[in-house]
Amino acid sequence: MEHSHIAFDSRWIGQHGIGRFATELQDRLNFTCLFDDPNPPASFSSSVRLGRWLAGSGAKALYSPGYIPPSGSRLPFVFTIHDLNHIDVEHNSSTLKRLYYQLIIRPAIHRAEQVLTVSEFSRGRIVEWAGCDPERVTVVGNGVSDIFHAEVSPMQPGYAYFFCCSNRKGHKNEKRLIEAFKLSGLHRDCKLVFTGKANNALQQLISREGLQQQVLFTGHLCETELASWYRGAIATVFPSLYEGFGLPVAESMACGTPVITSELTSMPEVGGNAALYIDPHDSDSISLAMIAVAENAELSSRLCNRGLTQSRNFTWDRTASLVRDVLTQLQAQ
Repeated sequence: MEHSHIAFDSRWIGQHGIGRFATELQDRLNFTCLFDDPNPPASFSSSVRLGRWLAGSGAKALYSPGYIPPSGSRLPFVFTIHDLNHIDVEHNSSTLKRLYYQLIIRPAIHRAEQVLTVSEFSRGRIVEWAGCDPERVTVVGNGVSDIFHAEVSPMQPGYAYFFCCSNRKGHKNEKRLIEAFKLSGLHRDCKLVFTGKANNALQQLISREGLQQQVLFTGHLCETELASWYRGAIATVFPSLYEGFGLPVAESMACGTPVITSELTSMPEVGGNAALYIDPHDSDSISLAMIAVAENAELSSRLCNRGLTQSRNFTWDRTASLVRDVLTQLQAQ
């Protein structure tokens, strides 16, 4: 890569969420000056450690794929704010997180050469919250990994199922999805499958609804397994209350599977005209959408075809190219 003097905060590299964003960028842009601290990136001291390392790194600038700017460094930097869910979503927030955003992130937005983000929704929120010039914030999007495509072998567990790629965080709205599944009556003919492991709150709800045999959890999945679960589903249901992007929407579409998702935040931006939108606060809305896809083959087929087209808007090559453009400007200064 031509940006050999730009350091990269490689602590974010991993398999999910921001980790995937960081991994795909490193694969394409091949940064060589890496901050690879063993401590987790999300802490108050993290920003200070990054700044200290940067001072002795020999780098002339920094790019961070995550939320951590360098404190105490005079070098120019670009960093990525994927969304503001830690201040916008009450149960993902805390006094400490809000303090970190106020004392570290907000000033860094005004110091940074450029702030990158993943959707127009997030861009609008960052500009509004920080009170910064809109031109300081650039949307680079997310991509769909090559693993997710319509020719992948569908999961065949021996039953029909709706699929939800999710985690146990409150804004993922899983309780309402389970309630909607029971309300729909579809549990008599198919199952609802979540990624990951159940927690106590969901287990109790599932028991109360009498759905112990109908609501299942996959445990940890590699990306190949995830693609197969998407591909084999009646539909992916993603009723989240808040997303900076909503990668499962694009990934599921790339696998040729209908998507039911929320009409809130970034999800209409990612789903375009290819998703069936619901009010995530309304169990009836979720329930009716699930019934519609399950019982209407024409609707299902239309969503599949539109989804395959829509998903092509999101490639890691495009994201990497947009990031490269920003870093080229950074290096030219």
